[in-house]
Amino acid sequence: MSEHAADTPDATEASEAGTAPGTPAHEVVVIGAGPAGLTAAFQFHKHGISSTILEADDMVGGISRTAQKDGWRFDIGGHRFFTKVQPVEDLWHEILPDEDFLMRPRKSRIFYNGKYFDYPIKAVNALKNLGPIEAVLCVGSYVSARVRPPKDQTNYEGWLVARFGWRLYRTFFKTYTEKLWGVPVSEMPADWAAQRVKGLSLGNAIVNALTPKRNQKEITSLIEEFQYPKYGPGMMWETCRDKVVDQGSTVTMETTVTKVRHADGKAFSVESTDRDGVVTAHPATEVISSMPISHLLEAMDPPVPAQIKAAAEDLRYRDYLIVAVVLPEALVDFDDNWIYIHDPKVRTMRIQNFGSWSPYMVKEGRNTLGLEYTVWEGDDEWNADDAWLVERAKRELEQLGLAKVGQVEEGYVVRQPKAYPIYDERYRANVDVLRGWLSEHASNVHPVGRNGMFRYNNQDHSMFTAMLTVENIATGTTHDVWEVNVEEEYHEEATSRVKERVPGSHGTGRDAPVIARATIEAARAKSADEPAG
Repeated sequence: MSEHAADTPDATEASEAGTAPGTPAHEVVVIGAGPAGLTAAFQFHKHGISSTILEADDMVGGISRTAQKDGWRFDIGGHRFFTKVQPVEDLWHEILPDEDFLMRPRKSRIFYNGKYFDYPIKAVNALKNLGPIEAVLCVGSYVSARVRPPKDQTNYEGWLVARFGWRLYRTFFKTYTEKLWGVPVSEMPADWAAQRVKGLSLGNAIVNALTPKRNQKEITSLIEEFQYPKYGPGMMWETCRDKVVDQGSTVTMETTVTKVRHADGKAFSVESTDRDGVVTAHPATEVISSMPISHLLEAMDPPVPAQIKAAAEDLRYRDYLIVAVVLPEALVDFDDNWIYIHDPKVRTMRIQNFGSWSPYMVKEGRNTLGLEYTVWEGDDEWNADDAWLVERAKRELEQLGLAKVGQVEEGYVVRQPKAYPIYDERYRANVDVLRGWLSEHASNVHPVGRNGMFRYNNQDHSMFTAMLTVENIATGTTHDVWEVNVEEEYHEEATSRVKERVPGSHGTGRDAPVIARATIEAARAKSADEPAG
């Protein structure tokens, strides 16, 4: 649909439209029906404000949705419901009654060299799997690294080796990390102290193994149990959708936002196109956006200047797909929530066991396993036929010793573009450019959530950014949502890092690596040149 300059109201018309008799004090448009968007809509109703919610997908929940295929339910990645943000904890239980939550034991293992290692590391299990000779060599490698740590600890490999030694680094970190991010660990920076690694060295892993504390929460990696909605995380957002609709909000699915029209420093309308090609303009006094911030700026009308568009286009993402396969329940003889796959001979990086998440996710006598892959959107894996991806998943299960190819009864594929923001040396400057432009030219457009803010937030922190944004709009508070940072809530070293923070700064959210752009582009080029396998 083409637009002419005459179609865009000038500042006077926009102002008059906002003050016409009978116009509500707030006309809120929420872009995206994921955790951040639906949380915003839910919170607005506490102030008597309804929203128009526009969702591009055919399901609510975003990356936290629960996919449904032929009566099976499975997550787009696992979502443990644990938080140290009390308002988010309270909101979970406000949306769902207590009886809809299960308390689930946390169990994960690492697969390496044909064996499964308990995670967190347990001394007896590790010794048994490594064998006495390899165990001695690992301890010796650790001691050697402590006495003579790598000279270069500016990369993540050196940082890990200094805390675990070379042998344990190769066993427990290298392969999985490289599968997840698609780049060599040696080219990732040391300032990425990942959530599942920070504070967990061989020393305190051994201490934890010998003197465990029930459900200790000082190191996030070692949390022993968590809450989980019995029908998966999507149950939370399906219920939240129903609640906001009952209170007067509207949710429109399979609708893509194509324009955010603005004048005189404010957005005044959001234009969307549904699956039938019908274009609708939605008046807006406030816009809550959880769509990728790069797409948000590209949708601005009038268009943003060339340098702003260039900053938006310069942001990069890592994409994700999951292959869920159905097996007879009797064949799944493990109860892990998921297994980290450190075997370089297979492409899957992690396997979900959905029957372990909740018995309500599977059918009687059957279970589903979800093989997870991170990919680049548009590469051979992303574009591969579902049937091919399912057949590869079957073969990989057999290679891992989990099931024979012929034992898999059904298979389903779900793709999730832009699952992980990727941070390079230019991302911070690019995000600051986009924030600056919004502040000046569309100050009533509020980015929230993971992709909305280009931050690697967990579900709880995505929700919290929306909660604070709504409070700012409805009550006049001045919370800086860019200061909502998982680093201050999750990690045991949080106190010292908080002291070092610069007011008004913003991090990546949940810790994620800042990777050199050249490394990212080289990895994407390599992926494009290699056939999926």
